[in-house]
Amino acid sequence: MAIKRALSLSEIRAFRPETLPFADEWLASLGCPELTGSWIIYGLSANGKTRFALQLARYLATFTKVAYNSLEEGLSKSMQAAILDIGMENVKRNFLLLDKEPIPELRERLRRKNSPKVIFIDSLQYTGMSYTDYRELRDEFRNKLFIFISHADGREPKGNVAKSIKFDANIKIPIQGYKATPQSRYGGGADYIIWQKGYDEVWGYGSQG
Repeated sequence: MAIKRALSLSEIRAFRPETLPFADEWLASLGCPELTGSWIIYGLSANGKTRFALQLARYLATFTKVAYNSLEEGLSKSMQAAILDIGMENVKRNFLLLDKEPIPELRERLRRKNSPKVIFIDSLQYTGMSYTDYRELRDEFRNKLFIFISHADGREPKGNVAKSIKFDANIKIPIQGYKATPQSRYGGGADYIIWQKGYDEVWGYGSQG
């Protein structure tokens, strides 16, 4: 195996990563992330994972082309309602919904010219991927950003693969009670309220007079 060439200090200094110019609440929560690598969103059912993922997809689609691979639900009445409710119409030219597209087919799609730069995979548990499969996907498409949505077991992603991806991910986003609490390598860190009414009800603010 050939040894990969080492980088000089001048090459390191000249490196200009492609970053996303986040602003406002997204900047406060996630910083200015690179358009590469992987993120993971995880939490228990009915806590706002899908709603948050679609809000994030809509925001990312203001910058670049986004594909949302709905492996678990596919195109359904509830997914249709969620996408329309989130206001995806405003970024429709940059948003694609993939209807339960298997990972091998997704890889073929991503090899095409002008394929999406950001790919949501919902959910990780429906991919059948091993951690090796994940690394191969990430390494083949180093100029793309993969965002995995994962079920949770308590306060951690569910399963060994999900836990390993969490360790590797550039941004980790646990969801609880319609609140995202990001841990980002790019700054940020502020809580993000996904749905104010649901958040207030879960955390007890709705009962205050």
